[in-house]
Amino acid sequence: MIFKKKKYLPSGSLSKLAWTKFLRNKTGVAALTVILFSCIVAILGYLITPDHTPYANTQILEINRQKPGFSVGMLLVKKNETTEKTNFIQEMMFGKKNSFSQIPISNYYYTEDEIVVQLFDPGDSEIYENFNLANVVFSIEGIPEFYSDNISFINFNGEQEEYPISDLRATITEKHLVNRTFWLGTDQFGRDLLSRLIIGTRVSLSVGFISVAISLLIGILLGSLSGYFRGRTDDIIIWFINVVWSIPTLLLVIAITFALGRGFWQIFIAVGLTMWVEVARIVRGQIISIREKEFVEAGFALGFSNYRIITKHILPNVLSPVIVISAANFAAAILIEAGLSFLGIGVQPPMPSWGGMIKEYYSFIILDSAYLAIVPGIAIIVLVLAFMTLGNALRDALDVKTMV
Repeated sequence: MIFKKKKYLPSGSLSKLAWTKFLRNKTGVAALTVILFSCIVAILGYLITPDHTPYANTQILEINRQKPGFSVGMLLVKKNETTEKTNFIQEMMFGKKNSFSQIPISNYYYTEDEIVVQLFDPGDSEIYENFNLANVVFSIEGIPEFYSDNISFINFNGEQEEYPISDLRATITEKHLVNRTFWLGTDQFGRDLLSRLIIGTRVSLSVGFISVAISLLIGILLGSLSGYFRGRTDDIIIWFINVVWSIPTLLLVIAITFALGRGFWQIFIAVGLTMWVEVARIVRGQIISIREKEFVEAGFALGFSNYRIITKHILPNVLSPVIVISAANFAAAILIEAGLSFLGIGVQPPMPSWGGMIKEYYSFIILDSAYLAIVPGIAIIVLVLAFMTLGNALRDALDVKTMV
């Protein structure tokens, strides 16, 4: 007699079915793509921004409120100061202080030991300024001296140096005369809008991630204790949930923000402490229904500890609705942060935030620079819509009743 080996479903097959079903949802995949792209942009941060300075806060007032796609020539003049060296990680996380002053120009020509530039002016007025060749290329002390075909100067280390004028002109032409394009234009202070939008992505996603993490930690803990132990423990936790639930979310966030102070990290805590209630209610309801199942009763009979039964047997079976509600909470956290920044009690300037940018620029909507407020507004809409769409797609994919 020949015995055939039985085929069993591979472990984790439900997860594979859910993933396969999710991939069939084109809107869900598109939303996930938008979110992953935003995460990559937020992580790279200053490495991909046209303005690498901290908070993308380089202000060039001569080119304020220029339209998207604006291009202008720049003369990069070396600052007469020492600059700290930053490594790759430091630059990616915090930016890098610019060692050059950026002078927008329309034209230039050389004299004996100077470069003469026509400053950029939207009004087409002809204003010229002279820069010593050595001052443009090097950080120096004192006034450079011109000798025939050479320029002599003292560097920041106190050493005397001398360079031929022809070499200085070649260096300036190759490295210090550049053309910059502002793809999303500039704001009223001449700051690059694209750079501030990219750093604002980091703020919004950071608030979302940390706030959701805090809400999950508190919500799962209290929801598990309430649904598992029932009785007086359940009564106390439900009373506390109802009290917090009765307070308007934005009002509670504002109160917590005033108590903790205004700032970047305070927003994380304030938003996270207001979003745990819904998580706790969902976890409690799921655990109440699962607690009476046979596999939980078997755990009691085998003498497993309450901690093991909750963490190893019950919580893995309630993660699906928690994942779905987390996506919705992520979108809500982004909106709350934007609202607080718009009210002036969120992330503080000069750190760019999408809500703060709308607050700064909303008065330009009635002028000819409406894009300043519309661009960050569109960014908020797209990211929030992506998370809400992802939540709906995950809800459909994790529905075991429809898995095939």
